[in-house]
Amino acid sequence: MCVSVLWITDLRPAACKSDPVSCRLWPEPQVPGLSMNGDFVIGGTFAIHFYLRTEQNSYTRPPLQLQCSGRELRFARAMEFTIHEINNRTDLLPGITLGYQIYDLCSEVPMAVKVAFQFANGMEPFFNDSDSCSKSAAAAVPAVVGDSTSTTSITLTRILGPFGIPQVSYFATCACLSDKRQYPTFFRTIPSDHHQAAALAKLVKNFGWTWIGAVHSDTDYGNFGMAAFLKAAQEEGICVEYSESYYRTQPRSKLERVVNVIRRSTARVIVTFLHEGDLRFLLEELTRQPPPPLQWIGNDAWIIDPEFLKYNMCAGAIGFGVPRSVIPGFREFLLDLSPAQALKSPLLTEFWERSFNCSLKGSSGGARQCDGSEDIRALQNPYTDTSQLRASNTVYKATYAIAHAIHGVICNDTQCDKSAKFTPLQV
Repeated sequence: MCVSVLWITDLRPAACKSDPVSCRLWPEPQVPGLSMNGDFVIGGTFAIHFYLRTEQNSYTRPPLQLQCSGRELRFARAMEFTIHEINNRTDLLPGITLGYQIYDLCSEVPMAVKVAFQFANGMEPFFNDSDSCSKSAAAAVPAVVGDSTSTTSITLTRILGPFGIPQVSYFATCACLSDKRQYPTFFRTIPSDHHQAAALAKLVKNFGWTWIGAVHSDTDYGNFGMAAFLKAAQEEGICVEYSESYYRTQPRSKLERVVNVIRRSTARVIVTFLHEGDLRFLLEELTRQPPPPLQWIGNDAWIIDPEFLKYNMCAGAIGFGVPRSVIPGFREFLLDLSPAQALKSPLLTEFWERSFNCSLKGSSGGARQCDGSEDIRALQNPYTDTSQLRASNTVYKATYAIAHAIHGVICNDTQCDKSAKFTPLQV
């Protein structure tokens, strides 16, 4: 996918010293879904929603803001919780307040491009409106936590890398991102798919399944992951009847073709390297005319997601997931949410209104107004379920990694200098 970035400037004549040349950003900046000011502000990107809403551009007016549909919030709030926890510590960054700007990328490249430039340039609409370029040349954030998918992580690091802005991902597992020549500022708190692919091949061999099918997402994550698995499977003596790819924005005819290959196949074991969204489309299509029982071998992106338990054909699916963990105080933080707090963030407002089917502002069409009787502790959804904290813990670790790096730059044994000037590359 090729993405072109057009930087449109508004040039004013430099007739005198008091009227220097200035450039103005043409589109409106993307507003962070969660934010807090601080002495140092860390960026964060998450796939809080799954799908990007698109519109047919008329080219007679500026395009609308990029918007998303769907929802997933707990990972983003894990970063928020971690920063609050760090701010309350006396042994890490004492006297320093960390802030955050958390954006929803919807797992989409266009959103990643826009947000990456904001991390590098800030949200100010004008640049170089004085004789000094030092202000506009400074990065808006010293480091970024994110992203959850490999393709958007590659997009971010391609843009942020030249500025020396480090990026710590909590869920991007593509082995390609381990190449330090291409991605010198990319780090992560989750293992590369090189290890998962080898483990999946050994798992299949352990059960004696030597005739299998394979389906993967047509993305960096899926293509690199499946290539590594097929190589490992060949070394284990496993035969692959078919290897198909699909991405959710591709034509329906492609989805139907992949589904028909699965239905006609004689292999009763399927190994996947699929994103959750792609698997959802695949399963919905398969349920229209279910094939004979299949043994699914799942990848880490979906194997531990309870949402897929509603598909009977996934019963008995096996695979490898991120280890479970416990984050003390995190559940209490998630449940300590009031209507007044929810109104401070569009993401939290959306979550509250969707969860309780009411309007906090009395503006949602046809929805009743929230009356204060809503009980967040009574909800049973992925947001409140902290029984299996997996990716939330890798977010926790990524945020702490950045905090320790900043501490190493601006602090000595006893105190920190909040006025210290440093470049993101030093972090």
